[in-house]
Amino acid sequence: MSEKAKFKRNIALVGHSGSGKTLLAERLLFDNGILSRMGRVEDGNTVMDFEPEEIARGGSVSTGLHGLSWKKHDILLMDTPGNANFFSDTLLCIQAAETVLLIVDAVDGIRVKTEEAMVSAAEQQKPVVLFINKMDKERSVFEEILQEAESLLQIRPVTIQLPIMENELCTGYVDLMTLQAFTSSGEGKIQKAPIPPDLQDHVETERMALVEAIAEADDDLLERYLEGEELSAEELAGGLKKAVTNRVFAPVLLGSALTGTGMEYLLDFIIQSTPCPLDNPPRMARKGEEDFAVAYDETAPFAGFVFKTVVDPFAGLLNICKVVSGTLGKDGTFLNVSKDEKERYSQLYVMAGKQQKPIGEAGPGDIVAFAKLKNTGTFDSLCDESRPLIFPQVAPLAPCMGFAAYAAKKGDEDKIFASLARLAEEDKAIRLERNATTSEILVYGVGQVHIETIVEKLKRKFKVDVELKTPKIPYKETITRKVRVQGRHKKQTGGHGQFGDCWIRFEPLPRGEGFQFGDEIVGGSIPRQYIPAVEKGLIEASSKGVLAGFPCVDFKATADDGSYHAVDSSEMAFKIAASLAYKKGMEEAKPVLLEPIYNVFVKAPSDYMGDIMGDLNSRRGRVMGMDTEGKTGTINAQIPLAEIQKYAPDLTSMTGGRGTFTSEFSHYEEVPSEIAQKIIDAAKKLTE
Repeated sequence: MSEKAKFKRNIALVGHSGSGKTLLAERLLFDNGILSRMGRVEDGNTVMDFEPEEIARGGSVSTGLHGLSWKKHDILLMDTPGNANFFSDTLLCIQAAETVLLIVDAVDGIRVKTEEAMVSAAEQQKPVVLFINKMDKERSVFEEILQEAESLLQIRPVTIQLPIMENELCTGYVDLMTLQAFTSSGEGKIQKAPIPPDLQDHVETERMALVEAIAEADDDLLERYLEGEELSAEELAGGLKKAVTNRVFAPVLLGSALTGTGMEYLLDFIIQSTPCPLDNPPRMARKGEEDFAVAYDETAPFAGFVFKTVVDPFAGLLNICKVVSGTLGKDGTFLNVSKDEKERYSQLYVMAGKQQKPIGEAGPGDIVAFAKLKNTGTFDSLCDESRPLIFPQVAPLAPCMGFAAYAAKKGDEDKIFASLARLAEEDKAIRLERNATTSEILVYGVGQVHIETIVEKLKRKFKVDVELKTPKIPYKETITRKVRVQGRHKKQTGGHGQFGDCWIRFEPLPRGEGFQFGDEIVGGSIPRQYIPAVEKGLIEASSKGVLAGFPCVDFKATADDGSYHAVDSSEMAFKIAASLAYKKGMEEAKPVLLEPIYNVFVKAPSDYMGDIMGDLNSRRGRVMGMDTEGKTGTINAQIPLAEIQKYAPDLTSMTGGRGTFTSEFSHYEEVPSEIAQKIIDAAKKLTE
C-alpha cells in the first residue's frame, strides 16, 4: 500500500471564476480516454458541473471530483468553485489536496479569488503550481501575469515554460528544463522545433533563473552550483520536486484547455514534480488534550477526516473523507470521534463526477466516499477505536447575508427548516436560525447568488417552495423612568364576579438584564397564591410594548400593594389586573425603542480603508479600532443591524470583491428619536 501511495496525486484546481478550471478537468479526462467526447461549460454537459444549478449558471457551485490514470499514476482532480458565493467549498477542499493547481486566465490575469486561494494555500502550507490557461487567446499577458504574481501572491513564481509568440498569438513554448522548443500543429498536437533566434537571450536568462531557484531549494545543489559545477538533468528534476514540495517557489506552466496545448506536459509535471501523500509532513491532530502528529502510514491505525458532504437524491448522504493513516477494506467499522459514535459502512466509493464507483480498499492519501452513515457529517474525524484523534479543519466562510424564508404553499411551513438543515449538512457556509422575536426562519449565506441557489436546491431536492423576504429587525422596547401605577380589574357577571387589584412599581434596568419581578407584598394585601399570577400576567403582557408592539425588556416590576375579594378574586383576575398595570405603567414610564447593535469586522486592502470608514459612518456605525497587517487592514466597528442587512453587495462593489466582513450580535441601544418615530408609524400602519 505504501508503494501505491507513491503513485497518487490529489490536485485541487483553484482559481477565479471563468479561469477555465472545469474545462481543464474536462480536457484532461477526455485526453485520458475517460470521456468519449469533450463537454463545454456553455453547453452544460461537462462531467464536473452536473448539478442543475451549475448548468443554469454556467459555473461550479460545489467541488467536482474525478480521477484519471497517467503513466501508472492515479491523479484525482478536484474542480473547485471560483465564484465568491461558493468559495467556502474551495477552502474546505484545499485541505484534502497535496497540491494546489492555481489556474489563471491568460487575458484577465490574476483576480480576487486567485489571491484568496493563495492565502489559504499558504496558511495550510500547500505546494502551489501556477498554470496560465487560455494561451490560445489574443491579448494574452504572460509577462504581466508573472509581475502580478510576484507582487500579489504569497509565493515566488518561477517560469518553467516560456511562450513562443507570433503576431500576439502563442504558437508554442520552450521547456526551460530541457531547453527544447515545441510548436503547435493544431488541435493541441505539438512537435519539436528549434528555439526562435529572437527568444534565445530570454531563454538563457530564464533558464539561469530557474537553475538558481532549484539550487536554492537544496543545500548540496546550491554549494555545487556556486562552485561552478553543472547540475545534471536528474539533479535538477529532483531539486524541482523538492522546491515545489517545500513551497520554495511556485513553478509557472502554460497552455490551453480548449485546444489541448500543454496538457501532456502538465500531466507529466504533476507526476514528476508534485508531492505524493507520503511526501506530506505528518498531519497534526488532537489526542485528548495533547497535539499528535499523524504520519501517512499504512501500518498505523486508521485515521481520516470528512471535508465534504454531498446530498445525493439516490444514495442519500455521501461523506467524502481524506484517509491520513491506516487502511480500509470495502466494509467495516470505525469510531466517529467528533460525535463519539460507532459507524458501520458496507462499501467504499471513489467519486467520478456525479457517479460513485465502488472500490475494494483505501490507504494513506486516498479520498473516498461513505454512503448512508448514520451520524457523520462534514468536519467529523473518523478513526480506529484504538487511537481516537480529532483533526482540526479549515473554517468555512462566515455567512454575511440573510433572508427570511416563508413557505410559498400552505402546509410547507414545517418542511422548510428541516429541508434547510439537510442542505446545511452539505454546505457549511449556510447558517440557520429561528428568531423568537420575529417568529421568522432566517437563512444566511455568503451572498445573494448563494442564497438563490439554496432556494433552487430546496425546490429540486425537497419539493419545497420558499419566498425570501428581508428579515424583520427584532426591535425591542424599554422604559426610561420609574413609575408606580395601579392595575384594577373588577367585573360583575351575575354569579361570582372577577376582582383583582395590584400596585406595581416599574423601574428601568441596565441593558441586557431582561425582566425581573419583585414581591414586596406585606400584610396579605394580595394573598400568596395570587402573586405568581401577577408575575405571569406581567410576563405575558411584556411580549408586546406600547410603542409599536415589540417585546419590552430591561425593566423591573415590583408588586408592593393591592387588595382582593374573598369570593370574586382569582388567578385570572390578578393576571388581568397585572396586564392593566403594565399597559398604564409603560405609557407613563417614557418608553423608548431599542435596536440590535452588531460588532462588525471588515477586512480589505489598506487602499480601501478610507472609503470603508466613510461608508460605515454613513450607516450610523462607530469605528472602534483598526489594525493593519501587510497590505491588509481590518476595521472593527459597531453598527445597527438595520444598516448592515444589505452591506455585503455594497462592500463587494466598493472594494472590487476584495473586502469581506463578519458580524456578531453585541447589544441593544436606543434608536434615535427621528428614526424611531418612522419605525413606530410603520408598525402601527401594519397593525391597522
